[in-house]
Amino acid sequence: MTANAFQPKHLAYKARVEESFRKQGVMATLGASLQLVEPGVVDIALDWAEGLTQQHGFLHAGVVATALDSACGYAGLTLMPEDAAVLTIEFKINLLAPSAGERFRMEGRVLKPGRTITVCEGRAFALQGEQEKLVATMACTLMAVSGREQLRD
Repeated sequence: MTANAFQPKHLAYKARVEESFRKQGVMATLGASLQLVEPGVVDIALDWAEGLTQQHGFLHAGVVATALDSACGYAGLTLMPEDAAVLTIEFKINLLAPSAGERFRMEGRVLKPGRTITVCEGRAFALQGEQEKLVATMACTLMAVSGREQLRD
């Protein structure tokens, strides 16, 4: 996916995303890590683990959706003002192939940032050795939320 040249509204956007990511218990549970953080762009990586699979040994669709949602959410957060948090308000996932691999890369890309609503696209790749296969795509809509004390990134 090619990224558009977006300008962040918060100069410390990368540190903000990294700090928020460290607070996400679900990402720690999945063993996920941030691989790339740029304006409008976030990649999350995770390794295959038996505890993340469904009955056939593939990465569970819920795990794929969770990691893609975070990749898209953090891609959106890179472009939001310092006082705004981000919440997903809708996503649709297309599971294109079984998620079979040693490692996985989840890409989140902002397609259209907005003051209130941001639209993102996600792609999940399964990596086996040097081979990479697209296994899922996501359309994700985010909402910027300001003025709510309980919502802090």
